[in-house]
Amino acid sequence: MDIAIMGAGLSGLACAITLEKNGVKPTIFEKRRQIGDRFINGEVLLAIFAFPIHDCIASLSDEYGIYLKPTSNIQQIKLHSKNEKALISGHIGFTNIRGREEDSFESQLGRQIKSPIHFNSEATYEQLVQKFTHVVMATGDGAYAKKTKNFREDLAVSIKGATVEGSFDPYSVIAWIDYDLAPYGYGFLIPYSKNEASISLAVPDLSENNNSNMNQLWDSFYQKVRKQLSQELPITDDFHITNYPIGICESPRIGNTFYVGNCFGTNMPFMGFGQYASILSGVYAAYDICGLGNYEELMKPIRKSYEDSIVLRRAMEQLSNEGLDQIIRSLQGYWGEKLFHTKKVNPLKLLSYLLRPFLRMKGALPNE
Repeated sequence: MDIAIMGAGLSGLACAITLEKNGVKPTIFEKRRQIGDRFINGEVLLAIFAFPIHDCIASLSDEYGIYLKPTSNIQQIKLHSKNEKALISGHIGFTNIRGREEDSFESQLGRQIKSPIHFNSEATYEQLVQKFTHVVMATGDGAYAKKTKNFREDLAVSIKGATVEGSFDPYSVIAWIDYDLAPYGYGFLIPYSKNEASISLAVPDLSENNNSNMNQLWDSFYQKVRKQLSQELPITDDFHITNYPIGICESPRIGNTFYVGNCFGTNMPFMGFGQYASILSGVYAAYDICGLGNYEELMKPIRKSYEDSIVLRRAMEQLSNEGLDQIIRSLQGYWGEKLFHTKKVNPLKLLSYLLRPFLRMKGALPNE
C-alpha cells in the first residue's frame, strides 16, 4: 500500500500516527510551510459533545495511543445571555491552543510522527489519487469534498477573534449567547494561561444577518468583554474568517479516498467544536486501511452527533434573546449540572429528540 494524506492538521496527523503504529508509513502533503501554520486561537474539548467519553484526553491516550497536553482542564463555564447568567462547575473538559504555537495540538501531534511531510505542496487530489493506492482527505474544510460532489453544506459562519493579555483564571471559560452581540451566534473567552486568552465571535451567515457588519459586532463584543472583566485586554494577535462552510459528507469513503476531519464534517454546527471527533476520524481511516475496522461503520456515531448538533443549531435560529434568557436561567443549578455531568444519557441526542417535532412544525429541518 502507498498512502497519501492531504493535510497536516489534527485528523491527518492522527491518521499518520495510527498508520505508523501499524507498520504503514504514509506520505503527507501540506500546502502551508509548516505544521500549525495558521492563526492562533483557543478551543475546548467538552465532555458534553463527546458522550459517552467523559475525559477526551485520557481516551485518546489510553484507547488510541495519541498523547496530547491541554493548556488546562475546565472546572467552570460561565454562560451569559442578554439578561441572565449561569455557572456550571465540575470537570467539564479541557482548553487548548491551535495554530502556530509550539504547544498547539497540531504541533504536539507533529512531534509524534516520523513520516515525511511535503510542505508548500501544490499537489492536487486528482494527482494523488492517480499515484497512490489510498488518499486520506484531511484538508481542514469541505472545499475538496464539495468539489468531488460529496458534501452537504448546511450553513456558513464568519468568525473574528483575537489573543488578548490580562489576568485570567485558566480553569474557567466564558461564553456569551446574546443576539445583540452575535446575531444567532456566540462569543467565547478561552484562557491560554493566567496572562493570555483567546476571545472570539462567531456569526452564522444567515439571510437575517445580511445587514450585520462583523467589524461593528466585534467592536461591541470586545468592549463588552473588557467591561465585564474590568480589564483593558490589549490585543496581541487577531484573525478573521468569512463564509467558512459547515456541513457533512454524504459518504465518508468513496473508493480508496477517505474524508476525515472537517473535510468529512466533524465541526459540530451547534457551537463549532469538533476536535475530538476530528482526531478520531483520522484514527478510524487508518484502522480501515490497516484492516482493523470499517470506516463507514466507525464513523456512524460521529455522523449521528453531527445530525443532532444541526438540530440544536436550527433551534438556536428560532429563538429570541428572551428565549435564550429562559434557557440560561434554567441552566443555573440542577438542570445545568445534569446536562453537563450526565453519564447515563447523551445530552445532544436527548435535546435533538425533544426539539425535532418543534422544528418540523417550523419547517426548519429541510434536510430531513
